[in-house]
Amino acid sequence: MCNKYDKIYIVIVTYNGMPWLQKCLDSCKDYPVIVVDNNSKDGTVSFIENNYSKIKLFKQSFNLGFGQANNLGISFALKHGANHVFLLNQDAYIVDDCLAKLVWHQKNNPEYGVLSPIHLNGEGSKLDRLFSHYLSYDYNETFYFDAIKNKLYPIYQVPFVNAAAWLLSKNTLDKIGGFDPLFFHYGEDVNYCQRLNYHGFKVGVVTSTFIMHDRERVLDQKNVDYNSIKEKEKQYKIRWANVNIESQTLIYNRIEVLKKRLFKSYLKFSFKIANNCKAELRLIKRIKEGIYISRTINKKLGKHYIE
Repeated sequence: MCNKYDKIYIVIVTYNGMPWLQKCLDSCKDYPVIVVDNNSKDGTVSFIENNYSKIKLFKQSFNLGFGQANNLGISFALKHGANHVFLLNQDAYIVDDCLAKLVWHQKNNPEYGVLSPIHLNGEGSKLDRLFSHYLSYDYNETFYFDAIKNKLYPIYQVPFVNAAAWLLSKNTLDKIGGFDPLFFHYGEDVNYCQRLNYHGFKVGVVTSTFIMHDRERVLDQKNVDYNSIKEKEKQYKIRWANVNIESQTLIYNRIEVLKKRLFKSYLKFSFKIANNCKAELRLIKRIKEGIYISRTINKKLGKHYIE
């Protein structure tokens, strides 16, 4: 499906990726691969240098975060003539001719700024659990019905799909740019899809293509800090809500709402609500200038964050 004029680069961000690395890189076959390593400590860099000499490796002295590391790889790909860039997680594996099919569909449906394959679990035996939510009735009311009837369409539009396996065209990158550096890790793909929708692009899932997302293989529930996770989710939700250029609610409106809620909560002796309001106000104070800059930049078309 691809021809000699389709120059495709795969960009992979690594951080202590040894449990998956060989299978991930081998699945990329003969496509040119760019790896941006976020200062791994587990031998990831030396493994690539010793076994994959053709890979372009960017070794970082500190962790850039997921979005900015991808931006580095995307920038290199575009400067070297890429027509398409495929972002692949270090814990994901390309299945068969997935990439060729994605490129064909994107060329024939240029309104799709992001195309994703179906995400299977690490064994390829069922859908990845989180991915299944992106095709649920609330996001696409026909997908599962069509699957039951065995009448799937080639592409299903969704508002969001996580960036474990994204195909981005040069046209998309020229007009939307890269990931917003306001997001270090988590939330950058949500923000990117918001920007795509704002500028008239679509996000889609191609039903004839697959990756395996092997994220469940090394989960260690004993080491999970659930309080830390909840705190990070809270912070990113605030960023998502206020950086979202599709929303007309500005950060300053949110501040006024929180101040009024804080005052009422004190009158009612609702100290838990008051503490939540104060925590959100402190966070907004730290990031509001960055949010304002982000909204201003992202409302315009351009190669933001990758030039």
